[in-house]
Amino acid sequence: MRLNNILRLGLLLLCLSPATLVRAATVSISCGAVGIELEVCRDGAEAWAEKTGNEIRIISTPNSTTDRLALYQQLLAAGSADIDVFQIDVVWPGILHEHFIDLKPHIEPERLRAQFENIIDANIVDGHLVALPWFVDAGLLYYRKDLLDKHGFGVPETWEALTHTAATIQKTERAGGNRDLWGFVWQGRAYEGLTCNALEWVHSSGGGNIVDDRGEVIINNPAAVEAIDQAAAWIGTITPLGVLNYEEEQARGVFQSGRALFMRNWPYAWTLVNGGDSPVRGKVGIAALPRGEDGVHTGTLGGWQLAVSRYSGVRQEAIDLVRHLSSRREQKRRALEAGYNPTWPELYDDPEVRAAHPIAPTLRKVLAGAVARPSDVTGRSYNQVSNAFWSAVHATLAGKGDAAGNLALLERRLERIRRHRGW
Repeated sequence: MRLNNILRLGLLLLCLSPATLVRAATVSISCGAVGIELEVCRDGAEAWAEKTGNEIRIISTPNSTTDRLALYQQLLAAGSADIDVFQIDVVWPGILHEHFIDLKPHIEPERLRAQFENIIDANIVDGHLVALPWFVDAGLLYYRKDLLDKHGFGVPETWEALTHTAATIQKTERAGGNRDLWGFVWQGRAYEGLTCNALEWVHSSGGGNIVDDRGEVIINNPAAVEAIDQAAAWIGTITPLGVLNYEEEQARGVFQSGRALFMRNWPYAWTLVNGGDSPVRGKVGIAALPRGEDGVHTGTLGGWQLAVSRYSGVRQEAIDLVRHLSSRREQKRRALEAGYNPTWPELYDDPEVRAAHPIAPTLRKVLAGAVARPSDVTGRSYNQVSNAFWSAVHATLAGKGDAAGNLALLERRLERIRRHRGW
């Protein structure tokens, strides 16, 4: 009897897979928490954990991209293993690449070729694939269809038209008792989001970029001055003074509560403003952001990627998690459930995605004309460049000097950064 028990135990051990005999790994991943981002990230990560027998630890990070980057830099500089998988902005590979492993040996070339080329390129530094793209973004204009129809206005094509439409409807609505309505809300806090907004004003008005492809500082030009001065004139007229402290969620909160006619935001807001408990559900439309009189429609290119820390003690499991979360199947789930925009172009033609994600055709057009922040050419200095830009813009918006004076000071500051830090 005892011999039979031993034999049965031996057969049982032989039937167990090697993975079953190995202790499960715990993989920690940083997830943003803008809108329902944290919930959707957790769902995807926990599905992987259930499939592989490993465990997941979700680490929530600041909503502000500026604060999140500062936290990452602190952790990585210390060689911390607290986070295995980092969710990083599209402009961070050049800043943080030395702390992440090269994913290229772990990813099939055909998988990379099947995704947006410009997004893959943004994640390659010195020939190393620093991260895998997770979802792509571009700035969009949200508008209240019902209010435009009520007052006989169309979707504004230019910034001048937006200013006139917003001022007119705001004045009329307030006179009729809708005293809390504002014309236009956006992200005006001194952080990376303001760089995105201001670059859209400048680029769409013919003012180019902050730095050109050769590394020359070009932001101090008449078109840029005019665009930023125009935005400053919105403060207190069609835009609340509080916008100077708005990030994405503050702007969405005002718009979704029915207190704004227009909003600039990322595509994630679409699902939320049309949620079951949204006061503006079914009343919202989206379009490309306006342009200057002689400019073109554009939106700042955004998006988030997944990178694996060099300091991780569970590298192979972390790589496998990144492969799962960035896969075509998982990106389709995220598109269907939460409106996140895939980095696989073919998914924009998927019937299920198009049915559940009606902004997909508009977004593809916006992406075609999206302006990239100059993170590739400025490399490690990008954070300093962006900080200097948003600081100059924020000062102008707050009434601390005009755009001409602040952009002249910005130009000199950027030239100093270029001389001392290089790019």
